[in-house]
Amino acid sequence: MAELIGEENKLVVKLVYYGPALSGKTTNLMRLHDLLDEGRRGELMTFETKGDRTLFFDLLPLVARSESGFTVKFKLFTVPGQVAHDATRKAVLSRADGIVFVADSRNDQAMHNFESFDNLERNARRVGLDLDKTPLVIQFNKRDLNDIVSETEVLQRWQPTGLPIHFASALRGNGVRETFAQLLVRTHRALDAPFQLGRRHGIEVDHFLQVLNAA
Repeated sequence: MAELIGEENKLVVKLVYYGPALSGKTTNLMRLHDLLDEGRRGELMTFETKGDRTLFFDLLPLVARSESGFTVKFKLFTVPGQVAHDATRKAVLSRADGIVFVADSRNDQAMHNFESFDNLERNARRVGLDLDKTPLVIQFNKRDLNDIVSETEVLQRWQPTGLPIHFASALRGNGVRETFAQLLVRTHRALDAPFQLGRRHGIEVDHFLQVLNAA
């Protein structure tokens, strides 16, 4: 969970992009990096292999500050999608404060999406995360392709979960900002009471959303 560093007047928040291999998790972070003001973002680090776009994780640190000088540092990670790297997925997911599940909209990827979400639920239990309390946003990516499941069908399947659903083309940048903004809002809501973000530190939801200010 989020870590409050008292001496530095700083809160560190961990956000994770989860999903099947090649669903667009890394591309989401790359597009976010392009959108953000240089003063609020750090270096985007990627680790690529032959078998998977990201073997370990991508890390994109973002910073928001209140008028009082209190700092919130967001660390964004992606997990490897391949089954062989499940131990790494668990390690990256551990202590996450918010999650985006990136699903692949292509019709032939429905089973991979199901298996990956089932894997998320199992790994969350293993690392002590309660998905009923952890902010979770669903993104159906690759909407720019032709052979994709319809929005109507997606909503019929996923709306009963009560989770927010976004449609995106991370490659084109569509829906990336909206997905992340929804995650920030839900994460602030979850952390506000335990860390007294608003009352004690002057950190409101707008401060979280400040990291999305474009250059």
